[in-house]
Amino acid sequence: MSLPTAALVDWFDGHARDLPWRAPGTTAWGVLVSEIMLQQTPVARVEPAWLEWLARWPRPSDLAAASPADVLRAWGKLGYPRRALRLREAAAAIAEQHGDVVPSDVDTLLALPGIGAYTARAVAAFGYGRRCPVVDTNVRRVVARAVHGAGDAGPASTARDLADVEALLPVAEPAAARLSIALMELGALVCTARAPRCADCPIRDGCAWQRAGRPAYAGPAKPVQRYAGTDRQVRGRLLDVLRDAPEPVAKAALDAAWADAGQRDRCLASLLADGLVEQVPDGRFALPGDS
Repeated sequence: MSLPTAALVDWFDGHARDLPWRAPGTTAWGVLVSEIMLQQTPVARVEPAWLEWLARWPRPSDLAAASPADVLRAWGKLGYPRRALRLREAAAAIAEQHGDVVPSDVDTLLALPGIGAYTARAVAAFGYGRRCPVVDTNVRRVVARAVHGAGDAGPASTARDLADVEALLPVAEPAAARLSIALMELGALVCTARAPRCADCPIRDGCAWQRAGRPAYAGPAKPVQRYAGTDRQVRGRLLDVLRDAPEPVAKAALDAAWADAGQRDRCLASLLADGLVEQVPDGRFALPGDS
């Protein structure tokens, strides 16, 4: 497995997006916040939220001291709001168990609430410059094409995907971390799922997909996620009502947010079960800690 990785890093140095969490001096806490926010959320929506969060809660202990209601309000419309509460739980663990400093070791990061394998590796690599493979959808696509000559990545295989990227990384830790982020950026900007910009690709001469004539992807179709009319949309509508309310609201206010009573009540029950909403003694509803 051989790719012109030096050319890829040179390309990254000249073409990488100017994202705030990549700025010199960004702490591992800032990297962790960005990685949690970026899960299934576009960069354009994350940037302003990230800047506001880091200004308001520059250390894990600052977020841990905030009320769940304040955290959910600040999360706004980033989606999947359970991420916000799990990040607050992780912040509390970091403050209490690690001296308010995000750990640099992958296994220690994995022990934090809500931190999965990808996030732990991303924080180690991008927050501390460690040598560890970081694999997301973009990286899997780049490797599938450039290394294996396939039109796109097939079903995920954690062991295989990590081994593929591990084999590409140089021995030196800072260089390996730089290549990790360069692979990710290439998939986001050039080696895209649709209409890849192969003429602009810094590793085109070493790409197996190019050598094979760019064959079309023939694997299983990827599921298309819809949003309109889903429980996720309903949950968001209900949370919008509570985020905008200065005090607990009556059930009637939530009823007005969605016409389908069965779906609406099912979603409200799931929000209560997830700890994203609470019911106060008088029967009204509020964000947790807001009553």
